[in-house]
Amino acid sequence: MELNETKFKNIITKIEKGSIAEELEIKPGDILVSINNEKIEDIIEYKYLCCDEYIEMEILTKENELILFEIEKEIDEDIGIEFENPIIDSVKSCRNKCVFCFIDQLPQGMRDTLYFKDDDSRLSFLQGNFITMTNMGEKEIEKMIRYKISPVNISIHTTDSDLRIKMLGNRFAGNILENMTKLAKAEITMNGQIVLVKNLNDEENLEKTINDLKTLHPYLNSVAVVPIGITKYRENLYPVEIFDKESSIAVINQIHKLQEALLKELGTRFVFLSDEFYMMAGYEMPEENEYEGFVQLENGVGLTKKLEIEFLESINDIQNKKISRQISIATGTSAFNFISEISEKLCKVVEGLQVKVYKIKNEFFGETITVSGLITGSDIINQLKDQDLGDILLIPRSMMKADEDIFLDNITIKDLEKALNVEVQISEIDGKSFVKNVVGI
Repeated sequence: MELNETKFKNIITKIEKGSIAEELEIKPGDILVSINNEKIEDIIEYKYLCCDEYIEMEILTKENELILFEIEKEIDEDIGIEFENPIIDSVKSCRNKCVFCFIDQLPQGMRDTLYFKDDDSRLSFLQGNFITMTNMGEKEIEKMIRYKISPVNISIHTTDSDLRIKMLGNRFAGNILENMTKLAKAEITMNGQIVLVKNLNDEENLEKTINDLKTLHPYLNSVAVVPIGITKYRENLYPVEIFDKESSIAVINQIHKLQEALLKELGTRFVFLSDEFYMMAGYEMPEENEYEGFVQLENGVGLTKKLEIEFLESINDIQNKKISRQISIATGTSAFNFISEISEKLCKVVEGLQVKVYKIKNEFFGETITVSGLITGSDIINQLKDQDLGDILLIPRSMMKADEDIFLDNITIKDLEKALNVEVQISEIDGKSFVKNVVGI
């Protein structure tokens, strides 16, 4: 049998020490051909087929020798193999042309990876990404059901077929409720997301969508409603409006009314608003119990309240502490008031602590973008270069690329420190880390 890397994508790159694979002398460069006589197309199949106590694994070595390993192990015990591609097969890209797509609103000249749109059910299961299900045929849905791919996160936006086709710019987008019903019948756990677009899928359509989706509970565990994000780079794109204070208040009132009815009917509020709506409305965040365990944090639902709770718990440990420390904090416009408030509380309980919070306006994407996670290094430099930043400049982890300390505009932490002549520290997005980094303990 010839070694053909174009035919087999399951190239092994790493063997974990002390693993079954190491004991069997499987090596990097070998290729996984099959498990239990089934070809492996992706990581989901691999993980599923490896769960049994007894498996037969076919490996093609670098020396072109085909070996069949008979493996007895504990249920769910890992084999200890890592592959060249983390999901083995290539990532499925998004075929939609959504009216609210943020990637379509990016300027030219950024990192190539920022322009890639994924819509892959495997990444939903492995990494929590949201999928639209528009590129999934019956085969893919049957595979999700067979391998119990759960939980899965789904971008819904509306259950109106014609409107969803329009919003996603895809003629195959209209059967979302039908597809989700299939998953619910197979007892696949789902979480949903609705990107709300003013005068498009809001008001009556939003209420209809929620009422349609509640029929899928409990397998559809929760639905998050987030506002559309609009940059200044929308030339030749679908005309949309941003939510303002008045329209945000209307959305809050509508959802709170629905939550009351859903709580009585289902025993859960089921649908939750992202923090941005409350910030735009100038409202206090809901109480902790109203978030029901913070099930939609990845959509910014309850992130502020959770951070506040953690903050208040953490400051109890530093009462009457005395230090000499002057720091600055950079944050987005939406979080500015909240960060300022908790910083002020911290200064009252820590003698000698001075904190200055800076509101960074998003000039790179446009001032309609207010979240900290989309602040660029160049905007921080331009707006803070003439300021006395004290001993340290603190920035939230959300401003950084997921796997390295670099901003969206490719500016590094070292670049920022050099430009501002100050030490820069990154704080994780939780109240305990915030207190620890601000106080320096």
